[in-house]
Amino acid sequence: MSEEVENDEEEGGAGGGKKKLIIIIALALVLLLGGGGAAYFFLFSSSSDEVIEPENDPNAEPESKAYFYDLPEMTVNLNSQNRRAQYLRLKVSLELLSQEQAQKIEPFMPRVLDAFQVYLRELRTSDLEGSAGLFRLKRELLKRINDAIYPVKVNDILFKEILIQ
Repeated sequence: MSEEVENDEEEGGAGGGKKKLIIIIALALVLLLGGGGAAYFFLFSSSSDEVIEPENDPNAEPESKAYFYDLPEMTVNLNSQNRRAQYLRLKVSLELLSQEQAQKIEPFMPRVLDAFQVYLRELRTSDLEGSAGLFRLKRELLKRINDAIYPVKVNDILFKEILIQ
């Protein structure tokens, strides 16, 4: 008789475990569906009565809040381990706030070009590979020019041409 009680307890325990598992799965599905529905509602619902703001209007004219100043073309030989010389030709445009700032940096152009030349001559072709290499180059040139023309600030450096020969 004691064997029958043990078998009944095992079957009841297994049945109770299955019921708990089914309840947990059902709750998880309800939460998942509820969260998905809420995310869909918040991310993809939009009213058709929205007013198009000027910054989001596709027909709006871009505002001209920047002035671009072209630096002279630079050609430098790169630092190479082999005997074959490699050259970098670079055309750069500086983004400034106004033409007045461009006039303020004119007297410092020899200092700017010197800082660029010294840095560029130490580069290897491997330093310029890929978008990460160009991003580092842009960041380093921007740092050097802002140091050379302080207190005037260049907002960005735009590459017009980069050629490695």
